[in-house]
Amino acid sequence: MSESANGYDDRTIGQRLASAGDEADDRRPLECLVVRYRNRPDRCTITPRECSDEERITHWLSADLSAVVDLEDVR
Repeated sequence: MSESANGYDDRTIGQRLASAGDEADDRRPLECLVVRYRNRPDRCTITPRECSDEERITHWLSADLSAVVDLEDVR
């Protein structure tokens, strides 16, 4: 990362996107759980992989599975 004197990343968006693969870690920081329902839309819940059981109660995001897309499909 290229930081200016004020501590902010001063690269353009294009520069940051171009180097994003270089900085990416193979570990997946999030995990996904899909719950399938019979009479309503399936739900996808995303939580940080590395958090305690106590944190997991409040550190999550759920959405209908139809709203979730594969990252590779939208690149």
